[in-house]
Amino acid sequence: MNRLQFLLLPLLAVLLTGCLYPNERLQKNQVPNQQQLEMVQNAVDTYQEQKNGLLPIKTKEQSTPIFQKYPIEFSKLKELNLLGELPGTSFENGGHYQYVIIHPETDPTVKVLDLRTTEAVRSLQVKVKFYTENNSYPPLGDFIAPGVYELDHKKLGMDEQPMVDSPYSEHKLPVYLDEQGRVYIDYRKDLYTYLRENDHPYEAGEDIRYLLTDYTPFVPAYSTSYTVENGEPVFAEKKPST
Repeated sequence: MNRLQFLLLPLLAVLLTGCLYPNERLQKNQVPNQQQLEMVQNAVDTYQEQKNGLLPIKTKEQSTPIFQKYPIEFSKLKELNLLGELPGTSFENGGHYQYVIIHPETDPTVKVLDLRTTEAVRSLQVKVKFYTENNSYPPLGDFIAPGVYELDHKKLGMDEQPMVDSPYSEHKLPVYLDEQGRVYIDYRKDLYTYLRENDHPYEAGEDIRYLLTDYTPFVPAYSTSYTVENGEPVFAEKKPST
């Protein structure tokens, strides 16, 4: 082996590792697929049967918003050998998603919450909290609906309105504040699309957020209730629903 070959071997090893490792990570961080959801769903269903109706969930405060309230505790499923390897997309296995349950009392259904959304909202909430503590009121902008206000980004020293990546589309979704300064994501763009493109039973007064979970694996985290009015999504109530 000549000197040139000797020097190139470590570089080649690094390049090969760099090619293989991203693929491995990509597999872990990909969007949850139907097979993964069904695997966890079957484990949850069996657990509920064996535990007389109990669900394998972590305990959350009663005030926790509904789509974040019932995260699955995988250790409970593993204890009963109902689940072998955790989904590669799960947070517990290095992925970006937290597996949660919706309709826990009537039809426990496994969905996922994109934790990158959580990170974005929490980062904004910290800034809003700091501003509120120093000014005695939240950085409320223009009025949108009763109890719903734009976030005045200039008060936070931001050059433009903050936006959050939608898990449902290519849209960038705006955020807003309630009167207490809590940050929420505005899903009306996606709800409008799904109302127009899908058959649905939702009528005025009903919470249409479940339209998004009817057709996708994702929950609309950090949201308040919406309903439909004249075929378009509107805020349903003043305060965040549970």
